[in-house]
Amino acid sequence: MATKTQWKYFSIMEHEKEEEYLRDMHKCGWKFTHVSGLGAYHFESCEPEDVIYQLDYNQEGLNHKDEYVQLFTDCGWQYLQDYCGYSYFRKSAKDMKNGEEEIFCDDASRLQMMDRVFKGRLVPLLVLFFCILVPQFFLNLFVYHHYVLASFFAGILLLYIAIFTAFAVKYFRYKKNIEK
Repeated sequence: MATKTQWKYFSIMEHEKEEEYLRDMHKCGWKFTHVSGLGAYHFESCEPEDVIYQLDYNQEGLNHKDEYVQLFTDCGWQYLQDYCGYSYFRKSAKDMKNGEEEIFCDDASRLQMMDRVFKGRLVPLLVLFFCILVPQFFLNLFVYHHYVLASFFAGILLLYIAIFTAFAVKYFRYKKNIEK
């Protein structure tokens, strides 16, 4: 059986793009087996099929993994792996009830997942941002006069700001749509 590895990067708020990528690969005859390292997606050849991939971020579920996985298995989802806090599931589109089925049955549960991502992934990044990166930037710029290092930290700070902004925009748009 042929295998293939592709390197992809999806930010913490791009789980839907990642799901679509995995679905497209399966339609092209490459079944997702696992992701490892820094975005190494591993596939094995298969018959092309429309398969829905879903990701869930639920640290509490991972603390009770057997029950958590069984809940999805009972609904026909195949558990694949956990990676960086996300759990990966798949289900053949032909096994779906009423068209496309999702592991989140409503907008409120999707928003709850985004809340879990915020608390589990963004809060630690914010702590790192304010306790380490910001002080290092100012120390290198004004105290040590290491302008190359200050530029490096400025680049990282801008990347973090872009990540926070993108997540916040997506989160608040989603929340606003739910409230309507």
